[in-house]
Amino acid sequence: MRRRSRVNEEEAEVNMTPMLDIVFIMLIFFIVTATFVRETGFDVSRPDPNQEEQQTKSARPILIQINAQNEIFLDRRRVDVRSVQANVQKRLAEDPNTAAIIQTARKASTGTMAQVMDQVRLAGAGLSLAPLAEDAEQ
Repeated sequence: MRRRSRVNEEEAEVNMTPMLDIVFIMLIFFIVTATFVRETGFDVSRPDPNQEEQQTKSARPILIQINAQNEIFLDRRRVDVRSVQANVQKRLAEDPNTAAIIQTARKASTGTMAQVMDQVRLAGAGLSLAPLAEDAEQ
C-alpha cells in the first residue's frame, strides 16, 4: 500500500500590512520634505475699459517697438535699452497720464522685451503689450 502524504491545504500568506505602512510613511516623508518651485512670470493686469478710454483721449501713448533684430525704437527713434527709462520719464514729466505700449516682433528676444518692460516700470509708466505688425518687422 502506498502511503499518501497529506498535503497541507493551507497556503502561506504574505502579510502586506507592514509593507503598506512603510509605503505610506515614505509618501508622507517625501511630501513633507519636497520643495516646490514657484516660477516667476509677468503680472499683466488689464485696465478697466472706461479708464483706458480716458487715458487715450487725454494723452498720446509712448510707442516702444522691438523688431526681429532686437533693435528698440521709442516713438520711431532708435534708442538703447539703457536710455528707455530716461526717455519714458521725460515723456511722463510732460504728461503724467501717458501710458507705454510695447510692440514686439515674433522673432524678438524675450530677454530684450523683459529689459524694456523693466525700464518702463522703473520709470513709473503704465504698460501695455501688443504684437508688431508683419510689415513693420522688416
